[in-house]
Amino acid sequence: MILRRRPPRRAASLVPNYVVLTLLVIFSLGPLLVLGFNSLKTNAEIGRNPLGPPLEGLHWENFPAAWETGEYSVALKNSLIIVVSTVVGVCLVGGTAAYALARLRLPGSDFFTMYFLVGTSLPVQLFLVPLYFLWAKLGLVDNPLGLIIIYVALFSPFAAFLLRSYMVAIPSDFEDAARVDGASDWQVFVRVIVPLTWPGFLTAGLVTGLWAWNEFLFAVTFLHKPEVMTVTISYYNFAGRYGRDWGLTSAAALIMILPIVALFLALQRQFIDGLTEGGLKA
Repeated sequence: MILRRRPPRRAASLVPNYVVLTLLVIFSLGPLLVLGFNSLKTNAEIGRNPLGPPLEGLHWENFPAAWETGEYSVALKNSLIIVVSTVVGVCLVGGTAAYALARLRLPGSDFFTMYFLVGTSLPVQLFLVPLYFLWAKLGLVDNPLGLIIIYVALFSPFAAFLLRSYMVAIPSDFEDAARVDGASDWQVFVRVIVPLTWPGFLTAGLVTGLWAWNEFLFAVTFLHKPEVMTVTISYYNFAGRYGRDWGLTSAAALIMILPIVALFLALQRQFIDGLTEGGLKA
């Protein structure tokens, strides 16, 4: 009996993959590149050359003019305070909720976990109007604290669900050793659980920070005074008043997005690893 060798399989070509990835990169970075080009042009040059690089000189004066006109010195400070406070609140509330659901064996923990998951999918517009009247009675309109409370409530379910997936995978030996040494539940959480689930906290904090920085609906609804406005509201008002000066408007948009883009690029590896590990452990 003669055995015939099968012809060797040809290795799959990677050209289609690179083509698709190249198109995705162009689709993602193209608008940002055009925005950067237009921020360095005059309004007249943008009319003649709306998509290409600046050909009549680099007009860096657009950035200080946009910074001063849009009052970004105040808006950036307000946004930074709101983002940091929101991240701290979400990590505290979501982390303690995840610890209670994952490690304390509470009755009905599976139901609450599903409730948190469903809560992240509900449209926020459902409770926007009654929440505004409630906040007005409590004196939390035009108050950054009122916006921080809303943000913490909106994003804590996601953080609790993500962090729980980390905590259920931690061996109980670590907790048992800490409790033998006399540690309380809070000490176990702070000194044992948090260090072991630090990638999850970093991921939850980064996602929350990105969302809180870019959020517009609640910010424009609950903040009206210029001294408490965030960068998204300042840019919205700026674009409304100076929408015909596209060079100035493009520079203002770059001022708004560059800090958060730089933060994401600096932490993107930890962010991706955190999401991947959390998904595998769930």
